[in-house]
Amino acid sequence: MGKYNHKVTESDIGLSINQIIKANFKFSSRFKTKIKFQKLVDLNGIPTPGFIKPDVGDVISIRLPEEISDFPAEDIPIDVIYEDDDLMFINKQPGVIVHPTKGHPLHTIANGLMKYMKDNDQSYKIRFANRIDMDTSGIVIVAKNANTQNDISHQMRANSVHKQYIAIVNGVIEDDEFTIDEPIGRPSEESIQRTVLSEGGKDAITDVKVLERFKRNTLVEVTLHTGRTHQIRVHLTHIGHPITGDHLYGGDAPELMERQALHAAKMSLKHPMTEKTLNIEAPLPDDMKKCLSILRR
Repeated sequence: MGKYNHKVTESDIGLSINQIIKANFKFSSRFKTKIKFQKLVDLNGIPTPGFIKPDVGDVISIRLPEEISDFPAEDIPIDVIYEDDDLMFINKQPGVIVHPTKGHPLHTIANGLMKYMKDNDQSYKIRFANRIDMDTSGIVIVAKNANTQNDISHQMRANSVHKQYIAIVNGVIEDDEFTIDEPIGRPSEESIQRTVLSEGGKDAITDVKVLERFKRNTLVEVTLHTGRTHQIRVHLTHIGHPITGDHLYGGDAPELMERQALHAAKMSLKHPMTEKTLNIEAPLPDDMKKCLSILRR
């Protein structure tokens, strides 16, 4: 069972345990309620009510409820970029689904994480704080507790998480930098595809910056200001430059890529507990490197 610790200092004297926790830990309201009713606070290793005023040197501990996912463990590589007691950033390989579904109950990142936990003597419930498509590579966030997931979800809703992607697209884009501000939605309830809709779509804003031009393709950096399903793929297709290899949106290029050349490359957010900014980067996968090598020749 994991826990958060705080050693009482002179500045804490006169405050109750509840007040010290409020001042030193950024917990969600839901988690605070769970702490109270499940009596998860210890003082020097002994369960203690929150109104007690501790002494200098005492250690306040907030225990985390023991949780575990029950997905079958599989030997699927997990490329860890950053990890601590609260969260993990991984560089997801293309061709692997993030979370099990009815159609794909096995061979997912979640199954690989179960083996990773066993190998590293860890135990937590797997909570994905973001999702990317099966054939998109790059950064995926794993929250190790409900408080972390809630905080990151709040940052996502507030659009305070900075997300950048690298993509190779068909055709040569002329403008160096521009913004696509077009609403996105389903053309019909049965459709898997999304499209730009003049009516009924959800706001979607994408910044595009050209990094390199080739004879028939362009390497771009894409910054998301919203998080609509297939947003980058739809917006780039809308301007006539579908992502290279994107079969669903007309970017077929089997001689270059067997999947969409889209990679979640950079992400910046505040750590849910320390509030320090985390700047995470995921290197390009081999298939995109190979594609770029071919284009440069």
